[in-house]
Amino acid sequence: MKYFLNFILAVSLTGCSYYIASLLLRNELPFWQALIIGFSVVSLGALTEALGSPIWLIVFVPFPVGMFLLYLFLNVTVPQWFLTYIITLTIYTVIHIPMSYFFKFHSLIPAWQLS
Repeated sequence: MKYFLNFILAVSLTGCSYYIASLLLRNELPFWQALIIGFSVVSLGALTEALGSPIWLIVFVPFPVGMFLLYLFLNVTVPQWFLTYIITLTIYTVIHIPMSYFFKFHSLIPAWQLS
């Protein structure tokens, strides 16, 4: 049950970072699309971790999926999409710091606990 709650929290916070970044740039990504991106990114990261992949692969694999889905959902120019993605990563990093402290996550991947 704890893993499920951590998973939902990770998906929500990751989705929120995409949503907030789109709001800041007035792209207005619907919240349900931000949650789809968050679910995809967290699920893929958790799956990659569960398969015993090395850390570099766990970190790398979700990036192209998040980037592609954001581009697909936003339907804006490439520079606007890239700026939105950079802001998303910044917000994700800011969210990540307290999450790492309070929940002992290496990232917002629920199974990837600090050692």
